[in-house]
Amino acid sequence: MAADLLGDCLARHGAGGPWTLDLPDGPPPSGGIIIPSLAESTSLPLLLDSLRADRSLPSSGLAVVFVVNNRADASPGEKTDNLASLSLLRSLRPALPFPLGIVDAASPGLCLPSKDGGVGLARKLGHDLLLPRLDFRRGDPVLVSLDADTLVEPGYAGALMAHFRTASAGGAVIPFAHRTGETEREDSAITRYELFLRCYVSGLRYAGSPYAFHTVGSAMACRVSAYLRCGGMNRRRAGEDFYFLQSLAKTSGIQQVNGAAVSPSPRRSGRVPFGTGRAVGALLDGGPEAVLFYRPECYRLLRDWLALASEGCRRSTPDLTGEVRELSPRLYDFLIEQRFPAAWEGFLRHHKDESRRLRAFHGWFDAFRTMKLFHCLADGTYPRLPAEEIVATWPEAWGGRELSPVERLHQLRLRQNRPGTGDGVCGYAG
Repeated sequence: MAADLLGDCLARHGAGGPWTLDLPDGPPPSGGIIIPSLAESTSLPLLLDSLRADRSLPSSGLAVVFVVNNRADASPGEKTDNLASLSLLRSLRPALPFPLGIVDAASPGLCLPSKDGGVGLARKLGHDLLLPRLDFRRGDPVLVSLDADTLVEPGYAGALMAHFRTASAGGAVIPFAHRTGETEREDSAITRYELFLRCYVSGLRYAGSPYAFHTVGSAMACRVSAYLRCGGMNRRRAGEDFYFLQSLAKTSGIQQVNGAAVSPSPRRSGRVPFGTGRAVGALLDGGPEAVLFYRPECYRLLRDWLALASEGCRRSTPDLTGEVRELSPRLYDFLIEQRFPAAWEGFLRHHKDESRRLRAFHGWFDAFRTMKLFHCLADGTYPRLPAEEIVATWPEAWGGRELSPVERLHQLRLRQNRPGTGDGVCGYAG
């Protein structure tokens, strides 16, 4: 990749600001594992131990980059903990068998801005600051996202590098399984929430959605070319992983890595308005009904809608919205609200080739609009239900009727994490 192209991309999309990457001298890395860290001084030793136990990491050429961060308005406890994390990382760095980079976004004068500071900007800093330090002479470097409270399995780094040597897609998701909760209630909460995530992705796969992949911030990776092509990491304070992977799916495609599983934390957290930590907290405080499941009817309607759209792209159907009215009045109202008729008219006018029309459609009806449709359906025709009332009613997608929640989760993990499930490219890159 030409230096001027990289420089242009960073000038247009780079994080900017006063931050720098402290990376020891040595050969340029072939990529990096970027880890945002906010008040994680007690988690860092566990993560570093798991990275140290991965004997494939030193030979992979990957650097490990911690972005220790907090906003200017962070609590005194968070700021103190981050200073302890910086001290810990600097003291341990000389003895580690892999290069360890540190971005200080926590010391006075270096805190993230209160307006848009958060996990998205922290990830972006790590990615963007590492880019100019990478080795582009031997190919397309690899960027990996991990979290400070997540552990990796032995062989993690080697599996990632092996994946990108042959993968056709520029983006990737990594198999994951949350660790067991420290208490029975916490374990029950994380089991329910991960089961919700896996039922959703399983349903999307049944429907034929090109966005049927998990969006977990500690379990995603990409080539540098794919990172630049999608405009880099966003600055969102929550959901940055969802939108980043959606962009990768649209521009470079997504495949699943095999043999590189990670184990995120099952703990509660209130740092962001949604996601695992928030859901676990809601389940612990509010009980099982804090996380309700989408009904099978939603996925069946999605499947019919995507099939109708695909056929419409093939036939250049002029009034596809009219055909939707017969399929589902609720879907019809949603598409009118989303101004689909004008978008469809544009697809037909600008794309004479069927495959390009279909790519344009899936670029419009993306992961975000899919989720908005499900919210719409849940608010009206198909309200969400507790797991106990719904997951056993759709065995073809979610497993047999007789399974316990733990057994069902285990089965879905095996199905979604096993070798072979990532062979197909998700998304419509073009």
